[in-house]
Amino acid sequence: MIRLTLRNERVLAYIQIVIGCVLGAAAYPMFLVPNSIAPGGLTGIATILNALFRLPVGITSLVMNIPLFIIGYRSMGRVFAFRSLMATILFSLLIDWLPLPMLTHDQLLGSLFGGALMGVGLGLILRGSATTGGSDMVARMVHARFQHISVGAFLFFIDCCVVLAAGFFITAESALYAFISIYVGSRVVDLIVEGFDKQKACYIITERLEAVKHKLMGELGRGLTVISARGGFQGEERPMLLCIVSAQEVSRLKTIVRLEDDRAFVFITDAHEVLGEGFRDLKEHV
Repeated sequence: MIRLTLRNERVLAYIQIVIGCVLGAAAYPMFLVPNSIAPGGLTGIATILNALFRLPVGITSLVMNIPLFIIGYRSMGRVFAFRSLMATILFSLLIDWLPLPMLTHDQLLGSLFGGALMGVGLGLILRGSATTGGSDMVARMVHARFQHISVGAFLFFIDCCVVLAAGFFITAESALYAFISIYVGSRVVDLIVEGFDKQKACYIITERLEAVKHKLMGELGRGLTVISARGGFQGEERPMLLCIVSAQEVSRLKTIVRLEDDRAFVFITDAHEVLGEGFRDLKEHV
């Protein structure tokens, strides 16, 4: 049973990678390349070279990725490296090979829809435990050598350099639209990787702990965790309730707490990838 589950997970991962490569690559001939929008990374550099010298975007980015894989494959796990190499080759080739028409000459539409479609593709590739190489791999290598430089910060630096180059070699407008595309793509990647279902982690400190606890369990049907806590001012013990609810249930939770103890202290944060009883099955994500 365990072997079957692991096999299914591997199959699902490769399916996500392939679909992600197709969707992400489709963004280039349909929206990005015709409008000279360079959305960061090595494919962004390849898009600039395409605008200047008509070099194929996919093959150019693949050629630039090869030395990076040779240098950086040792810093990655074997499975991650293999999946990333597969994703990089497939993604790059599909950019040039997909027989898709250009859908718009409007740069704003191209940046919005191109960024969104690229974000869906990259999000699926990341969910399949892979990457498309490029600037992401460079950032990992830099972070490994210089721990004080985060991967995210270096990726942002690379994307900014590519966009500024687009503004210099193509047009300033192309650079501005590229920023829009990068922003939209990053937001969509977050949605795909973290999921559309938003849960909230609610922390409650109240003098009427038992009453609030029973009300929440009875009316919301959610489990609770009692966390030992100590007040910072007087040092007294102040148990705290933790309850994970859907975004739609937050209003009901606040109403229940307010009716039981209008002096309670409540703070609520986003919770991603909530697995277990009452939510998605943990067995599907092992």
